Amino acid sequence: MSRIVYVNGAYVPEEEAKVSVFDRGFLFADGVYEVTSVLEGRLLDFEGHMRRLRRSLAELDMAAPASDEELLEIHRELVRRNGVEEGLVYLQVTRGAADRDFVYPAGVAPTLVMFTQEKQIVESPAAERGIRVISIPDERWGRRDIKTVQLLYPSMGKMMAKAAGADDAWMVEEGFVTEGTSNNAYIVKGGRIITRHLGNEILHGITRAAVLRLAREAQMEVEERPFTIEEAQGADEAFITSATTFVQPVVAIDDVEIGGGRPGPIARRLREIYVEEARRNAV
Repeated sequence: MSRIVYVNGAYVPEEEAKVSVFDRGFLFADGVYEVTSVLEGRLLDFEGHMRRLRRSLAELDMAAPASDEELLEIHRELVRRNGVEEGLVYLQVTRGAADRDFVYPAGVAPTLVMFTQEKQIVESPAAERGIRVISIPDERWGRRDIKTVQLLYPSMGKMMAKAAGADDAWMVEEGFVTEGTSNNAYIVKGGRIITRHLGNEILHGITRAAVLRLAREAQMEVEERPFTIEEAQGADEAFITSATTFVQPVVAIDDVEIGGGRPGPIARRLREIYVEEARRNAV
């Protein structure tokens, strides 16, 4: 059965969904996106995703296509129409369609596209066994804090990892880890959770914020600072967070096993806490 997707005010079968060839998201990657997870038919961290969406739009001087309340209703309607119990809702906003020109067009309505994907998130084999990552240079543009659709280099990073027999890649800039290709990166040393501080160099992860809050509430020590691949290889544990992986252990970095090559207790506990919290507070 075909999915129902949302395009500029209409719910349509995916085969009928169309966007102009002059859309600036297609021509310039002039757009932003959010991915909200669905658990038991409800949305996780929705307010956080909308807050970050508004920030991304403001940073690019791009008009909002709808209010948060309207976007919530569209999310819920897509989940309902597609019968999604577990998975995600993808939202993309572009500056809209206009003749190709590097200068932002005036008076153009933004394009809003949304669709669902079914995905098993909670019972994840990767979370049980952990993932293996490689390190690669971070060659993205400087404003990684804006969640744009410019994802070619992260996609290349995923393919580099695949070619190396790994699951993902951690990007390195000026000797320090920035983040994963589609996730925030962490290590654990002596019971302390270490992750890079917020800045233009990394995406301000919504799951990151929730997990760090929950860690502090659980009396875990958190240190926000850069770390190197060498420090990570000597850590007790490592893990990643994202909207669609929650907390996922990392068991090897550049073929050096972390924690004996097995998921560690802090990553496991944080995943349990996050899932419990998500079930309580989903909307």
